[in-house]
Amino acid sequence: MKRIYSSIQLQFIFLTFASCNSSNKYAAKKKKGDYNMVIRKIWLDINGASRMVVCNPEKDTLATVLRKLGLTGVKIGCDAGQCGACSVLLDGEVIRSCTKKIKNVPEYSKVVTIEGIGTPSNLHPLQQAFITYNGVQCGFCNPGFIVSAKGLLDKNPSPTRKEVRAWFQKHKNVCRCTGYVPIVDAVMAAAKVMRGEMTMEDIIYKAPENGNLYGGRLPRRESGVARVTGLENYGRDIEMHMPEGTVHLAIVFPNVSHAIIKGIDYSEALKMPGVEKVITAKDIKGTNRIAYPVGNPRSLAAGGERPIICDKKVFRFGDPVAVVAADTREHARAAAKAVELELELLPEYRSIPEAVMPGAVPVHEGIDNLFLKWPLKKGEDTRNIFPIADYVVEGSFYSSREPHLPIEPDVVQAYFDEDDCVVVQCKSQNIYGSRNQIAAGIGLPIEKVRIVLNATGGSFGYSFSAGSYALAAACTVILEKPVSLSFSYPEHQHFSGKRAPSHSNTRLASDKDGKITGLEFEIAYDKGAYAEMVAGLVTKGLHFVGWPYNIPNVRAIGKGVYTNMCFSTAYRSFGATQAFTHSEAIIDMMAEKIGMDQFEFRYKNIARPGDLNNNSVPFHEYPMEEMMDMMRPKYEAAVARAKAEDTPEKRRGVGLAWGGYTTSLIADFCEVALELCSDGCVINYNSWQDMGQSAEQGALLHTYEALRPLGLPMEKIKTIMSDTKFTPNTGSSAGSRSHYMAGRSTLDAANKLMDAMRKPDGKYRTYSEMVDEGIPTKYMGLYSVPSKFKRPDLNTSVGDPFPQLMYSLFMAEVEVDTVTGKTQVVGFTATSDIGVIGNILSIEGQAYGGISHGIGMALREDYSDLKRHATMGGAGIMECEDIPDNIELLWHVTPREEGPHGSAGASEAFQSSPHMAVLNAINNAVGVRIYEMPATPKKLKAAMEAKAQGIELKPEKYYLGPDFYEDLDDMDENPFS
Repeated sequence: MKRIYSSIQLQFIFLTFASCNSSNKYAAKKKKGDYNMVIRKIWLDINGASRMVVCNPEKDTLATVLRKLGLTGVKIGCDAGQCGACSVLLDGEVIRSCTKKIKNVPEYSKVVTIEGIGTPSNLHPLQQAFITYNGVQCGFCNPGFIVSAKGLLDKNPSPTRKEVRAWFQKHKNVCRCTGYVPIVDAVMAAAKVMRGEMTMEDIIYKAPENGNLYGGRLPRRESGVARVTGLENYGRDIEMHMPEGTVHLAIVFPNVSHAIIKGIDYSEALKMPGVEKVITAKDIKGTNRIAYPVGNPRSLAAGGERPIICDKKVFRFGDPVAVVAADTREHARAAAKAVELELELLPEYRSIPEAVMPGAVPVHEGIDNLFLKWPLKKGEDTRNIFPIADYVVEGSFYSSREPHLPIEPDVVQAYFDEDDCVVVQCKSQNIYGSRNQIAAGIGLPIEKVRIVLNATGGSFGYSFSAGSYALAAACTVILEKPVSLSFSYPEHQHFSGKRAPSHSNTRLASDKDGKITGLEFEIAYDKGAYAEMVAGLVTKGLHFVGWPYNIPNVRAIGKGVYTNMCFSTAYRSFGATQAFTHSEAIIDMMAEKIGMDQFEFRYKNIARPGDLNNNSVPFHEYPMEEMMDMMRPKYEAAVARAKAEDTPEKRRGVGLAWGGYTTSLIADFCEVALELCSDGCVINYNSWQDMGQSAEQGALLHTYEALRPLGLPMEKIKTIMSDTKFTPNTGSSAGSRSHYMAGRSTLDAANKLMDAMRKPDGKYRTYSEMVDEGIPTKYMGLYSVPSKFKRPDLNTSVGDPFPQLMYSLFMAEVEVDTVTGKTQVVGFTATSDIGVIGNILSIEGQAYGGISHGIGMALREDYSDLKRHATMGGAGIMECEDIPDNIELLWHVTPREEGPHGSAGASEAFQSSPHMAVLNAINNAVGVRIYEMPATPKKLKAAMEAKAQGIELKPEKYYLGPDFYEDLDDMDENPFS
């Protein structure tokens, strides 16, 4: 019989026959343009089911194959085997699937992903424990950690904490949120369940019978389940589910730091497969600028100088000069490489001293690179203090350009919705602020821009800047199609902002009894190419140098400087981290010079009731002495341990650092709405952007506590969050403001709702009764920072701009290897006062995470080498064994009169100065001070070797502009010079 086969049938027969070849290395080749594709069909046992996969063995990794099958619990972060978010079990072994080429996966291999470990209705003990013990924050790393932990417990059912940490270190499972302690807690608890020593019931949260949830340990609710089961949709997951016709974007980067754009030739790119358009600045329909006004009369820069797409100049490495739009991400990225640029290179300034030298070329035409100077004056002129001081110490210090290093790189989608609004789905920390920043730039009125928060795989501040959102929105306006923009990790590193580096020159004076008499400093913040948020940086810098000591006489200047490096943006403890870098170093140096113990010198000089801060106003609270009393026995025990365990090869040291932060600021306002529903539930509408810091629990707790008179159970409270179409303006998730501001707004909304529900007899109306009586069921709560808080004076910095303050005292214990110069933090203790704690589980998570970032900043995290620091690992991200397991948190509680339920803020106090506790501990261990961070082994070894020869490696006084006193006097005569 003669058979006639269709081309599809022939292709199937050929592929089936080829798959029987024992080598299984070749299936078919298909010519398309200049591309050859080798196709492989392979059978895999995936989560217990036999599944056929058709793939490109030369190109596809196991991670991409699994994600194409819909198993998006396999997350792709670094895409280089450095973060472990893509971990799966392959024939029982933990592997990082993003680097495992499918050609190297044997047929019939057994693969287990997070989806095969447990489901929302049948959680594995590991998944439940991660929720209960707060191993879940942003959640992006959770699937990889849980799969990896499963691999460990399958081999070792009774691991020690040390073995758990060693396992995660070996398998490169990295978390940026938790500081690892809660993750190890979760694994240890799950192991007990799996061994039969506890039950699942034992590790499930149970609300206290008295109903007092505020101050308890409330875990994540629905979002926790989604994250530990791999079902939470982050940016790249949403990209996979975008509708047909979505255009993928790839940025054309010039890969230079300063240049004039002479020409862009994209003719070859337009010929490449799938390319729809190459978008340049001339295509942008609006101003092509991101609106971020400086808002400080002292600034020569007005802000708003950052282009969406560079039109005339490249200002820094990472600036976009064009965007390729194509049918797939791969086609767009291939075409972006074909775009040719004609550039005229200009001088590059990579540091403040270079940029402010006389004759330096302005980064922005017509504006001096040193564009902002703000003086601080408290007490007597320090020129009268230092000549008569018994002790004077001085030094110059550099605080590094710390990268945020979220595990998820930036991903943005944009499209037009049913209201003809441009919708941008992203990880913005300020959805209303982002809308305002991009609207004029893309040529739309604000009301036609809608921002929606995606599930966020970490931010820590970088997503405060709206550059990627503006790019995606501009392209969807131009193309009139939905778009998706996803960055590789190196692209994310170069494009996103970083913590502002700072250079500072500092002098401290003391009398013979060890009482501080005067302080002088100039601190210059490296803003990189763009000025956004400079006023806040300088405000915090002037406020926190010398915090929280009683320093009667201060003269200082805070500065903002343009360079051709990556622009600086928000990062946890924004502005204060740099201030404490030289503040807590100079305090330590004075204690050494006088010959006083570092603890006793601090204890003698901390502020006590009646003492004024740098802004010449009282501290809001004075918990400092009691906090030091709490720390004293911990310090004495640590010093004794260090002496007992110190050896010539491994030197031990203990370091202290005061820290703290502010909550909110002047002119801040917040909106939260509450609505009573027909089923008796109450919905909280807010735009409290959840970056992993537990905004969901915060909103639930505030609502529950505010509505306690109704007796409403937590199960009856729901949230709708972070979509400008449906949620009010709750403000930014920044400045440690959200818990405080949203809490006050929720209280206002709750009072309005309960007033409306209350009957004359004091009982409460039901939903039906309110509808029948024509009474509204939804109420907006509002809160504004009281007018008594004032902006610092522009000529003296006198003022009180912060409604709430937080206080932290850190102690680090370190071990320094004198042969290699490597430092290991072996213990850490923190005493904090942040008011009444709303959710201890969330606060502990923020503390562990902040401390881990601080340790990383001290020892190795950096973005200064544009090549070496382009990857997560290259930039020095801290892994599990780099952070001590024994982090002890102590709480001093001073209820805040203005705070909701007595609370202030939280997160940023914990990252204000732990880095300085580490650096001071290094000095205590080996007698070497690191003046320029980070304290890498190479740098520390060189300093120790120099010390052995009687030499101290320290920077000369930095040139940061005109003479300090001349500058101060000039600003007296010309207040806004």
